[in-house]
Amino acid sequence: MNTTWITRAETGADRHAVHELVRAAFGRPAEADLVDALRDDPAWLDGLSLLATDAHGTPVGHALLTRAHIGEVPALCLGPVAVLPGHQRTGAGSAAVRAALRAAGARGEHHVVVLGHPGYYPRFGFTRASAHGIRLTVDVPDEALMALALDPAHPLPAGTVRYAAPFGIRPFGI
Repeated sequence: MNTTWITRAETGADRHAVHELVRAAFGRPAEADLVDALRDDPAWLDGLSLLATDAHGTPVGHALLTRAHIGEVPALCLGPVAVLPGHQRTGAGSAAVRAALRAAGARGEHHVVVLGHPGYYPRFGFTRASAHGIRLTVDVPDEALMALALDPAHPLPAGTVRYAAPFGIRPFGI
């Protein structure tokens, strides 16, 4: 199995492949439909939908960053992160996430939140959001909401996370 991934930003030609990748990764269409809805939302930021491709250029991993806010401070929301089932646990998802975080830092973004698996995201530097005074308006497991400061000169702000409209109140049904 390939362990060297090529990462790049999603292009318009990738829309169908990304939809199918995300649908296959989650085993249902909800997360793929969310990605499609986010493309038409002001929260979509060109260049922050990143792919990990195999040596043939086939997308196998995907990480998406969209505009969110922590209180009134602009931030990014990471997710969904998806990997084709046959390529899970190969580093494709990690490659896509790292590429997305690098792209965000290069754009001058400072903060990222994620609602996800607490055993996965700390490898990228995410820590429990509640330790920074970051919260949601709904109950989620405390360890599932995490945050990351991309630049130490801009520490994480405290506040309630506001997501893009297509997320509704609970991203990814957690």
